[in-house]
Amino acid sequence: MKKILALLICTFLSFGMQSQDIIGAWEGYSTAENGDKLKNIVIFADGYQTISIYDATTGKFVHSNGGTWKLEGNMMTEKVEFDTDNPERVGSEVSFRVIITENTIQIADSDMKLTRLDNGTPGKLSGAWLISGRMREGGMQAINTNRPRKTMKILSGTRFQWIAYNTETKQFMGTGGGTYTTLNGEYTENIEFFSRDDSRAGASLKFNYNLIDGNWHHSGLSSKGNPIHEIWSVRE
Repeated sequence: MKKILALLICTFLSFGMQSQDIIGAWEGYSTAENGDKLKNIVIFADGYQTISIYDATTGKFVHSNGGTWKLEGNMMTEKVEFDTDNPERVGSEVSFRVIITENTIQIADSDMKLTRLDNGTPGKLSGAWLISGRMREGGMQAINTNRPRKTMKILSGTRFQWIAYNTETKQFMGTGGGTYTTLNGEYTENIEFFSRDDSRAGASLKFNYNLIDGNWHHSGLSSKGNPIHEIWSVRE
């Protein structure tokens, strides 16, 4: 099962089309060995992408990986930054030939297909972000976004995923994701999977948000009920 799943994951991550057209969220489905239906969500932002695989009914987390991507002709190349099942893949590059239409992506010589969920809009927060500041003991503590230990959020027009990982040690710390909305300064996450606690699937969290000088200020209560105030910066 793991070998089959690993092949599926590599396949799903390695799609391509015109760079400006592939941005956004894509959805596909697969079947687990036990017959359960799995949901596969791929998010492409400018230069970065992720895939999350989880039970379509219960939200039970199965797998995630991601990293940077580039498109050359009909070849997509991905450099892996994290992989929840195969950390030895971190730092490696994989390339695949792809077939694309306006609303589908498919690996050449494969019947695996993703359909478009959105094209990066609407959404003031679409893109890849790294945490760059956190309020601690009444003061804002700066966080170096160039360090190997990263906390990243990647958003399409309607989908989000956050991931904590270390590109140097190849360690994966956690991830979660689902859909989101922004309305009147309020950012709401509707959680569909959470690697640390599957029971969080189905929960919604609301935060205040604001864009100041290109940085995303994010405040409210965490999933544990603790007050948070974070700053996120666009990943270059």
